[in-house]
Amino acid sequence: MTTALITGATAGIGAEFARQLAARGTDLVLVARDADRLQRTADFLRGEHGVEVETIEADLVTEPGVAAVEARLRDDAHPVDLLVNNAGHGLVTDFAASSLDDEVRHLDLHVGVPLRLTHTAMQGMLARRRGRIVLISSVAAFTPRGSYGAAKAWGVSFARWANLRYRRRGVSVTAVAPGFTRTEFHERMGVSTDGIPAFLWLDVRDLVRLALRDIDRGRSVSIPTLRYKVVAGLARILPARVAAAGSLAPND
Repeated sequence: MTTALITGATAGIGAEFARQLAARGTDLVLVARDADRLQRTADFLRGEHGVEVETIEADLVTEPGVAAVEARLRDDAHPVDLLVNNAGHGLVTDFAASSLDDEVRHLDLHVGVPLRLTHTAMQGMLARRRGRIVLISSVAAFTPRGSYGAAKAWGVSFARWANLRYRRRGVSVTAVAPGFTRTEFHERMGVSTDGIPAFLWLDVRDLVRLALRDIDRGRSVSIPTLRYKVVAGLARILPARVAAAGSLAPND
């Protein structure tokens, strides 16, 4: 890979993808809303790894924000070889108690935006007969978890189909489905994580390392670590009420 575009690239899983890809020598296009944090991240990665780093300040729940990223993905003179659809957030309120506007924005960010960016990136990748597309999903995709789990399930289902369809034409699509990960995700939502057992937590460095291994292999779904493979497997066979019990996932 020569150039990777990462959405939500200044925090959590997106930032770790940027660090590990830069360490490989991959040039980067970083997309985020916070201009100052975006610039600090870019400066650090340039200085630490000597890679080229572009930045796009964009709010992906706005049309101009998505359009700016789509325009970069269409730039055939400087092609993007790896697209990481990472931007996202959770909702802490029950579905019926959430505002409809919040739910629609949430769905758009997790489904509409990655669909648009994937569709745009796919055109150039298929023409060049090479490329990888990543959808950051969640182990919540395999369990009853409100509109968050439903949105994340789209990424898994789409990746399974798209990888079958396009991998033989040089483009692989991988949904990465992690469990609880030490990032800013829960803190930003104001959700307590005190009740989550220590053994369920993933280190973001390990998560991304394992995810990149599966992405490199062209797998359609990556569930980092054996323990979360077991969780996902059990969720498929347990009754819905049992699978949903005890969750601290967003929008439970």
